[in-house]
Amino acid sequence: MSGHSKWHSIKHKKGAIDAERGKIFTRHANLITLAARGGGDPNMNPTLRLAIENAKKENVPNSNIERAIKRGTGELKDSAKFEEVVYEGYGPAGTAVIVECLTDNKNRTYTNIRTIFNKKGGNLGGDGSVSWQFQRKGVITVNTENKKAEEIELAAIDAGAEDIKPEGNLIEIYSAPNQLHEINENLKKLNIAVEKAELLFVPKDTIKIENADDAKKILEFMDALEEDQDVTNVSSNFDISEELMNKLSV
Repeated sequence: MSGHSKWHSIKHKKGAIDAERGKIFTRHANLITLAARGGGDPNMNPTLRLAIENAKKENVPNSNIERAIKRGTGELKDSAKFEEVVYEGYGPAGTAVIVECLTDNKNRTYTNIRTIFNKKGGNLGGDGSVSWQFQRKGVITVNTENKKAEEIELAAIDAGAEDIKPEGNLIEIYSAPNQLHEINENLKKLNIAVEKAELLFVPKDTIKIENADDAKKILEFMDALEEDQDVTNVSSNFDISEELMNKLSV
């Protein structure tokens, strides 16, 4: 795989873009609701089990998790009907962007996403305008602090990983979508601390951003998208070096 999800790494290091706790809880609840459509028993629904695990790692209360499951299975009769929608377009410096949302009001969500694109130097496109530049992949983030990186990499390869990308004290493990759950479970059996396991759009190739102004605009654009309550994931094909990121944080 020639491209990697650089925004995924940056977002993780920034602490989920320094988002408010309420936004983090809402995002996880939406993902659990979506997963629960395939069945409300996590023992029988690996996608739901993974969504619950990710939520608990960010301290989402059990009551929120249980309510989100019931919303997904339809047990909460008065709850709104949620739909999964995906928007595509270009951000600053010609970067390709895919925005995944879960919404109970498509008109509201479309208006909000279009406004962010317009205000932050982007251009919202139609279906298929940039998705051809991405692949759907499982992405597992592992912290290397308590284990040797080589040990984790070998375990990931043995478990069926397609690619591995070290990022400081983190390792990103890439897999085919249908292998995400199996690899995640195998790593847990080896007592390897998985920080997050999720399905993402990963760029086939990346655009290297070397201009500080462009980098700042891209990050502000991505942050604005992530802050919208209906957004569950944002993917892009930019690559900003650690050196440039450090300059921007000064």
